Amino acid sequence: MDGNPGGRRSALLTAARAILSLTAVLAAYYLLPLDSSFTAGTVAVLAGGVLLVALLIAWQVRTVMRSARPGLRAIAAVATALPFFVLLFAATYYLLERSAPESFTETLSRTDALYFTMTVFSTVGFGDISPRTELARLLTTGQMTANFLLIGVAARFLLGAVQEGRRLRSLETGDDEQDGPPFAP
Repeated sequence: MDGNPGGRRSALLTAARAILSLTAVLAAYYLLPLDSSFTAGTVAVLAGGVLLVALLIAWQVRTVMRSARPGLRAIAAVATALPFFVLLFAATYYLLERSAPESFTETLSRTDALYFTMTVFSTVGFGDISPRTELARLLTTGQMTANFLLIGVAARFLLGAVQEGRRLRSLETGDDEQDGPPFAP
């Protein structure tokens, strides 16, 4: 941090919002009744959710550029979109497992589905849980593809928005200096 009390306060507020957002999405994942069957509607909801994440990031890019603290705003954008994205896939895998128990190498609880989603997202792939059926493999492949897009494209757009936001702030203040790491407050 820059030693600036306003900067510390903004960073703390950003962290608090990120924690609240993560808590809300996790609570929804564990508390919502996920007892419907896996259907084409499930895939449509997943696709709609991924589209919603893309739209959320596009909106966040605009807010990052207009923010007085673009680095913090970009961190908040990731902290909002990423958990929602991960939990969308976890819920999908959970519903698939409940409808077609042979889809994975072991029975998935909600926590197991979240664990599997995170191992796929992080590309760690421990191998203790793996997709068995063609549908499960297609969904996992779709998640891998979406992961690359989320990480690569979203990160690029957010980084560009941070740089543009800083450029706009420097034009407003007449300060040509734009040092510091990309996501510094």
